[in-house]
Amino acid sequence: MIAETVCSAVAAAGLGIAAVSAYRKRFLSAARIAAYALVPLGLVMTGIVQWLADTAFSPTAWAGFGVLGVAWLLFSTTRAVERRRGGTRKERKEAARAAQQREAVAPTASAPSLGPGTRAAGKPASAPRGQAADDFSDIEAILKKHGI
Repeated sequence: MIAETVCSAVAAAGLGIAAVSAYRKRFLSAARIAAYALVPLGLVMTGIVQWLADTAFSPTAWAGFGVLGVAWLLFSTTRAVERRRGGTRKERKEAARAAQQREAVAPTASAPSLGPGTRAAGKPASAPRGQAADDFSDIEAILKKHGI
């Protein structure tokens, strides 16, 4: 009951300050102060203040917070242990690369389909407009390589 009274008094004082600020032609500041002043009143009217007061003095609620803390501690501990078992960062990256290479192999292929590029080092990445036939020959070579 006292929490509701205090919140209402804070809201009334804040609205008074907002009115004075609006009187001084500081409308943006007055609107912001009024918004902050209405928050405690809204919390009282929705019942959140009563719920918080009941929770603060409830041993069951505090036991629940303790259980949540233990759960968080278990999650963080298991994550730390899992990271330590994975080895170094370099070993984890190599394992991930090996897994990607295994996924990149087609079911009937005898070698990975994603290997080092066959493009010559001196060849530009994009051919000039007059060399469209070279682009298609590259594509044809890739398709023939895969039997398509």
